[in-house]
Amino acid sequence: MAVLYIREYQFAAAFVQGSGSQLPAGLEPGIVDQAITIGAGSNVSAQFNAKTNFVRLHCDEICSVLFGPFSSPPTATTQNARLAANQTEFFGVNPSLGLCVAVIQNV
Repeated sequence: MAVLYIREYQFAAAFVQGSGSQLPAGLEPGIVDQAITIGAGSNVSAQFNAKTNFVRLHCDEICSVLFGPFSSPPTATTQNARLAANQTEFFGVNPSLGLCVAVIQNV
């Protein structure tokens, strides 16, 4: 069973404390961890935490992802943003929009 792992973050890691510089990495500990199955049909995560500003996605297999409001859940298709197997990516999200992410297999 392939899985999309999601870690939600409120803040980015600072390169030097107080310098204003940021790394493309989340400040640990993250807020929430989720794991959703990657399958032939679109699966949707839970709604992101109200403090989440960006997410780290890691997938076990090739997939496509689509972000959208949890109130009207997105349906991922193979035409959406593609992630390679074992790829890790960070995405910024707007916490005021009540977002989630959908995933689908893209072989």
